[in-house]
Amino acid sequence: MELDRTVMKKLMLLIAFAVLLLVGAQRYEIVLQILRFLLNIIAPFLAGGAVAFVLNVPMRFLERKLFGKLKKNGRMPRFVRPLSLLLTVLLVILVILVVLLVVVPQLSTTIRGLGVTISAFFTRTIAWAEETFSNNPQIMEWLKDLSLDWRNFNWQEMLNTAMDFLKNGAGDMLGSAISAVSTVANGIVSGFISFVFACYILLQKEKLGLQCRKVLFALFPQKTAKGILEVCGLSNRIFSSFITGQCLEALILGSLFVVTMTILRMPYALLVGCLIAVTALIPIVGAFIGCGVGAFLILMESPTQALIFVIMFLVLQQVEGNLIYPHVVGNSVGLPSIWVLMAVTLGGSLLGVAGMLLFIPFTSVLYTLFRGYVYKRLREKRLRIE
Repeated sequence: MELDRTVMKKLMLLIAFAVLLLVGAQRYEIVLQILRFLLNIIAPFLAGGAVAFVLNVPMRFLERKLFGKLKKNGRMPRFVRPLSLLLTVLLVILVILVVLLVVVPQLSTTIRGLGVTISAFFTRTIAWAEETFSNNPQIMEWLKDLSLDWRNFNWQEMLNTAMDFLKNGAGDMLGSAISAVSTVANGIVSGFISFVFACYILLQKEKLGLQCRKVLFALFPQKTAKGILEVCGLSNRIFSSFITGQCLEALILGSLFVVTMTILRMPYALLVGCLIAVTALIPIVGAFIGCGVGAFLILMESPTQALIFVIMFLVLQQVEGNLIYPHVVGNSVGLPSIWVLMAVTLGGSLLGVAGMLLFIPFTSVLYTLFRGYVYKRLREKRLRIE
């Protein structure tokens, strides 16, 4: 049987692909170097895409809420998109300035004061232990040595050194390793490219979306192209809803702790509130990590207030879980609890905290696609499993 040109072409492409795969497996180090080189080149554009994805959420909200009445026949005036982008960028800059000028100085002052608090707490603890175990010579000898070592240790100096290192030391180490000027210049250039690319994506997102759809339908069969678009749309909805809702929910929870602790006159209100807001981004276990650290800090001031803090945490967790979370995040993920736990564990093992955040919507996308496939197969087989 003679082979026509189409079959020969496919065979040649298959042979070429097999040869490239074999050579790549034998020279995998060179392949990895090439991939790293290409990744460094496209890194600013990937960062710009991530920035555009995040900024698109508030920009879309501003377009819908502030300029929704300007719609005419499904179209908006040309100035709406640039104005919405400008307002979004100004809002982000305002948030960064508030964090840098208000939150960071107060946190720095609080952390510096921890040295005195830790020293006083340990002194009280040793005095209590000496009074309790006064009849045990071995424990008293150990407490005496521990007390001597503790008194010779300057916690305040250690904290001050750590704060100075965070401000200056890291920069000195970086400067000793590589040229500071080159690092700053590369960072500025990459950041500028990423920002410009993100702005271009946001200003031309409908046009870019249309171009991507044209490329998909040109390269793939119609059914495959539609499937890819459905997966991309599903991923966009789930990731946007989850990340936005999770960040807003963490901000609300942290603010509740700051206000409640301030009303109850508890120490470290801002520090604990910020800590819980950050750790609450980690699903399931995040807020409890913040609770443990906060309870320990307050325990050094007053055991009674630490107990009140734990009770307050449990109450606010119930309020957050039953009222805030369902309305803010809702069912945007649509993932059963057992799969959420699996996604958090697997994501944390692979990518740390970022993996805990990203693997939940990623797992939700896979879960939704697989569930749809299973239901489709059951309908084709005309089966109904109760």
